[in-house]
Amino acid sequence: MTAQDSATTHPTIAVGTTGNGPAPLTSAGSPGPVPAGPNGTLLALLGVVSFSLTFPSTAWGLESFGPWSLVALRTLLAATIAGAVLLAARVRIPERQHWAGLVVVAGGVVVGFPLLTTLALRTSTTSHAAVVVGLLPLTTAVFSSLRTGSRPPRAFWAAALAGAAVVIAFTVTQSGGGLSAGDAYLFCALLVCAAGYTEGGRLAKVMPGWQVTGWALLLTVPLAAAGAALALPFEPVRWTAHGVIGLVWVSVASTFFGLYVWYRGMAEIGVARASQLQLAQPLLTLVWSFLLLGEEVAPAAPVAAVAVLLCIAVTQRAGAGRS
Repeated sequence: MTAQDSATTHPTIAVGTTGNGPAPLTSAGSPGPVPAGPNGTLLALLGVVSFSLTFPSTAWGLESFGPWSLVALRTLLAATIAGAVLLAARVRIPERQHWAGLVVVAGGVVVGFPLLTTLALRTSTTSHAAVVVGLLPLTTAVFSSLRTGSRPPRAFWAAALAGAAVVIAFTVTQSGGGLSAGDAYLFCALLVCAAGYTEGGRLAKVMPGWQVTGWALLLTVPLAAAGAALALPFEPVRWTAHGVIGLVWVSVASTFFGLYVWYRGMAEIGVARASQLQLAQPLLTLVWSFLLLGEEVAPAAPVAAVAVLLCIAVTQRAGAGRS
């Protein structure tokens, strides 16, 4: 599942660790760095498209499940898929120095962000939540700079701040000058997700992105199982087609596939630069919210869309220091 063109130069290989061939191993037996390739931006964009459907799918899922049950079940389903893939590929257990980073990924991306945003969607519309989470690219870039020491150029930061300003202005305008009750959950979600993205992007340089996602998911199984056992008796399930589709999407597409292509893309083009592609995510979610949920799209949305896309173009042209 990763492009390991240099595998033939290594005398020792582990068959089955990637979908496109064996992954090179270091002398200690751990996967070597994932080489950069021309498809990093495309992979990161696929992740953004997958993530952009998360909020509408979560809204659908809440038609059948309570917020705690939905998060626990999506985690268990995604972890089951991840465990089966890791077992089938006979992937070696990560080295000890990588587990701390995997815990951060699990806590921030697999548990923290889904739970906080699901709780927020009980009182916020998906379109409002999507625009608030539009601050995630800037938050991730800041975390990446602090954690990895990357130093994007000034033009990158100027464009990133401009994009964030557009998002904030749009949010405040659409909220009537204030903030919704769910915004506290959303802002906390920004922090934990940015930390998880940063650690995941760093780990994806030393192991395939799908393995980062897989091991992070498996780490959460005990917590998710306990959460499901506690939540399901108190949150009655009301089976609907929307609810099942929403659960499947957030489990398979958003959590497993989305994180795989996202971390692979970040490993190739850098955490900070990839994070700016997410400036398009709130606007994509607005479209899905209109098409799938019938939510009204504000007249200011097209203007914000153009402004944000211009900011994305500047950040990609300016480039970003690799983390």
